[in-house]
Amino acid sequence: MKHQLKSWLLVGLLGLAGAAQASAELVLRFAEGSPNRGTRAQAVQYFADEVARLSDGAMKVEIHWGGALLKFSGIMDGVASGTADIGTVLSAYNPSKLSSLSIGDIPLETSDPWVGMRAMYELLTTEPQLQSSLAEQDLVYLSNFSTSGVQFECTQGNEIRTVADIAGKRMRASATYAKVLDDLGANMVNMTYGKVYQALDSGLVDCLASYFYTMRAYKTYEVVESVTRVDWGQLMGFAIVFNKFLWDDLTDAQQQVLQEAGSRMVDHFAQLQLEEIHQVADALPAGDFGPVVRVVDIAPSEREAIIEASRKYRDLWIEQANAQGLDGQQIWQHYASLLEKYQALRAESGYPWDS
Repeated sequence: MKHQLKSWLLVGLLGLAGAAQASAELVLRFAEGSPNRGTRAQAVQYFADEVARLSDGAMKVEIHWGGALLKFSGIMDGVASGTADIGTVLSAYNPSKLSSLSIGDIPLETSDPWVGMRAMYELLTTEPQLQSSLAEQDLVYLSNFSTSGVQFECTQGNEIRTVADIAGKRMRASATYAKVLDDLGANMVNMTYGKVYQALDSGLVDCLASYFYTMRAYKTYEVVESVTRVDWGQLMGFAIVFNKFLWDDLTDAQQQVLQEAGSRMVDHFAQLQLEEIHQVADALPAGDFGPVVRVVDIAPSEREAIIEASRKYRDLWIEQANAQGLDGQQIWQHYASLLEKYQALRAESGYPWDS
């Protein structure tokens, strides 16, 4: 019945429009859990603008920012049920149902956002097992975000330079990264990212596993003394998904518009992120934001020890995928080969926007 109602709605909209009436629009509701600020918000708006441009105005994405339509934790179910047509989902909120996306949350050596997102985009648009897994949740993959590499922001006297320094620290992290830090002896504090500034300021947490691109948006530089550059993996179980029932009723041309907009957004967001990372990493020690915040590089041997501590979660993902009827090893090998492919492309030709 839900599918039928969706179909009638879409048929009605398209019927009103007619093939020759470009003035009509198919309006798609986009549920976004974050506020309209920062580089990721720019990327979401870029996606919406590209949908309008590529469809010559026949399709419009109406973004509902800051959880106004659905909170992050409810977006997956909301898109599946049709409360929203499109939405931003995080696998960490629904790990069992979104295991197809959680492969991108496993900490690996690469932290380059373009390499990671391109690999995830190709994996999710060419791997039938993962597409079927999402379809079982009434979802279709459109595009991907990345947090870029994890860094450690710490308050006065709590700087992390070695793996041994992690033990006993009160820390906030998410997804698999929180599990690894817990394994390494940190005392994990669970909270939403919107509360990290106050937690650092009050001493509730000593260190935050964070990202250069969020430091300016959340102004955490005001309440920390140091940033240890670890460039540890990245969170990529962080995607734009579409309601499958509505997707099946779209024309091939409409589907292609959404897919092309999603692909273009990957490159656009990666460029924005890399620019932001470089700007913030330079601005912190220079005091350009006000306070002077030290930025120190973790020793390569210490970084390797953190990555080594993460490897068991790769094996766990494969086991869990197998338990769900997927070929976990084959999917992982496909993913690893795509990461190698885009690392080689970057090394050979640079980024797409460099040419």
